[in-house]
Amino acid sequence: MVLRPRDLASRMAGRGRRNDGYLRETFTLPRDEARARARDFLDRFPKAAYMSAVESWRELPGGDIEFTMRRLASAD
Repeated sequence: MVLRPRDLASRMAGRGRRNDGYLRETFTLPRDEARARARDFLDRFPKAAYMSAVESWRELPGGDIEFTMRRLASAD
């Protein structure tokens, strides 16, 4: 079987962390709004009950912050 880069990319994309029981939401907001959104998320879904966390974040060239919040889906 001949594997092309496209085949490998498709297989790797299907492997994501999506079967781990967490729900993820990604946001892109200005810095102050990003802080407020993350605080609101953690207030609504506290770490003790939902294992909530900022999973990843980065600053974009325009100054906006892109971040992913995660929480357990079991409490839904």
